Amino acid sequence: MKKLKVLISLFLASLSLGALASCDLADKYLKSDSDTSVEDSADVPEQDSWAEYETITIAQALELCGEPGNVTTESYYIRGIVVSVTNPEYGAMVIEDETGSISVYNTDGYKDMAKKPYKGDEVLLSCILQNHQDTGTKEVKKAILIDFKSNVGNVDENGYMEMSIAQAREKEDGALVKVDGVVANITYANGMKPSGVYLVDETSSIYVYDGDLAGRVIVGNTVTILAEKDWWILESEQSHAEKHGYTGCNQLTSVTLVSIDNGNTEFDKAWIEESTVREVVEHSVADNITTQIYKVNALVQEKPGSGFTNFYFYDLDGTTGIYAYSQCNGNDFTWLREFDGKICTVYLAAHNAKSSDTACFYRLMPIAVMDEGYQFDTANAARFVMDYHALTQFQGQADGKITYAGDPALALENSVSSELLGFTGAIISYESSNTNVVYFEEVDGKPVMHCKGQGEAQVTITTKYNGVECRETITISYEKPATEYDYITVAEAINAEIDTDVTVKGIVGPSVVNKNGFYLFGEDGSVISVLVNSTEEFANLEMGHEVILKGMRERHVKDDAAAYAGQTCIVNAEILENYYGQHEYSTEKFVEATGKEFYALDKTVDYSTTVFVISGTVQVESTAYYTNLNFIADDGTKLQFYCSGAAQYAWLQEFAGQQITMEIAACNWNDKNYWRCCGLAVRLADGTKVYNTLNFDNY
Repeated sequence: MKKLKVLISLFLASLSLGALASCDLADKYLKSDSDTSVEDSADVPEQDSWAEYETITIAQALELCGEPGNVTTESYYIRGIVVSVTNPEYGAMVIEDETGSISVYNTDGYKDMAKKPYKGDEVLLSCILQNHQDTGTKEVKKAILIDFKSNVGNVDENGYMEMSIAQAREKEDGALVKVDGVVANITYANGMKPSGVYLVDETSSIYVYDGDLAGRVIVGNTVTILAEKDWWILESEQSHAEKHGYTGCNQLTSVTLVSIDNGNTEFDKAWIEESTVREVVEHSVADNITTQIYKVNALVQEKPGSGFTNFYFYDLDGTTGIYAYSQCNGNDFTWLREFDGKICTVYLAAHNAKSSDTACFYRLMPIAVMDEGYQFDTANAARFVMDYHALTQFQGQADGKITYAGDPALALENSVSSELLGFTGAIISYESSNTNVVYFEEVDGKPVMHCKGQGEAQVTITTKYNGVECRETITISYEKPATEYDYITVAEAINAEIDTDVTVKGIVGPSVVNKNGFYLFGEDGSVISVLVNSTEEFANLEMGHEVILKGMRERHVKDDAAAYAGQTCIVNAEILENYYGQHEYSTEKFVEATGKEFYALDKTVDYSTTVFVISGTVQVESTAYYTNLNFIADDGTKLQFYCSGAAQYAWLQEFAGQQITMEIAACNWNDKNYWRCCGLAVRLADGTKVYNTLNFDNY
């Protein structure tokens, strides 16, 4: 009898899905336009009783797996409770019974089943067993789903307290809650595996971290769940989070599904607060607004990176914002591409916060985006210019005042136009109450703020547009740094002994490409590349800032015995002090050269701390499989940019085919027998520059 059933099950497995749909049992598991209710899958007719199947226990299955490399030639029936679905694409899961648990490597046709088992459901499988030759894992292989009994609606609710989502958000860690709501968004983990959902009712929203739930619902379904309240923080970041007062991602875990409909309900938006991108990202992490949805107007922008794509949400100034949090290199947000470059109505949440010793910042999750043809009211231009341009120029604000530890030599805006918002020529002016502390001078038609004496000054800022005036007064303090650092110059760092720690003062310059870093300039025009451990170091960093940093002076080569000079750099850098400002880096030591001269540079001589000025044309080389960017010097010499792809030089695309002059740093990060280029800036005919801000943009 047992062998007959095995033969039948193998026969069923060989049928196409269309033929299988004609079988009495199989039609419950295939896609159907008319019947997709999960609850209905529990309605198993009496004649389909599992008692007729001769099943083995999981303990017996583990024994039958044998030694590594063994695969059974006979098929077996096995039943168990699904502990988790580890890969919904292939139907990988873990099942258990009273004798143990076992992994199911794959389940035939799982992805295409309209009704499929999830965590808590009981399954009956036909399968062979194996002990994986490479991993030594004892597991079910080539499982065929014979039947399953849904656990939906058949759960013990004892100990769970029914409440609204707003109430659940306030519960302590470990509290057991029962909530219901509409699925507003599904999140994905690496490999595009469903990882969780945003659940919304008429009071609030919350993130539900549960891959099984995420795999069985679609946006618009209404569900009731039992769950445990959780405040999640990555273990390695817990001490940093505590330092900043961040208590963790406000979410629900350990989910049991009580009920689910197959509806397409819009999530309730009446309770959602209108805000701005800036207010969300600058909200104190100590208040913890994570997974609470806000309604904002935001500029959506797609920015390709090295092996990933970031989707940014900017405020109306086009600069204040941050990228959406992705665990799939941006592949989970390709649906945003239709909104690229548009100001849209966006429902978004601060999904969680990234914590380091120096910073803690929110990461965004878009829930819904609509292009509603946004139009800015220019009657609000003066207020907008004050909030998004005038006041934001002054950095280092704390305790109600702005404090500088050095002269920022801050070049300020006196006129603002916005093509994005449709206004031109808004005026900004500044006045200091104490010119012995803060004073302004005009340089090339622009006001530059200086600090010269210790103390405080009141600075009054006035913005005007089309007869409307706005005025604000801020307090600026000039104080000595809390810590005095013994630092060296960039030139001294270049000549420092290899593999020694250095503390260096300099001006932050353009971005390094294909690495997390930037170029640091000295007053004399000396330049060295600086690598940081993560993009977090860019949190409060901009080009033109004067900083003191600490790191290790290194000769970057793959092989220490290599004859090539390699790359002189500072690695593992951390910012000790930021004096801010908008300082122009010195070009005193830049070398004007031809393409042939650059190409002929001796590979054994260190040119990695030299910037060359070369004229030529940017060439875009596109095929069906890749896109490259090269620089064709005026003498016809083809110079290569060091990068992982043309996307890292997207800022040069607008100059393709044009005659330009570039500032180019020679670089050799991977022991090539020739020097390659890192483009720092394009010099325009009017004297202005377009800079390489790659890593600053990717923060």
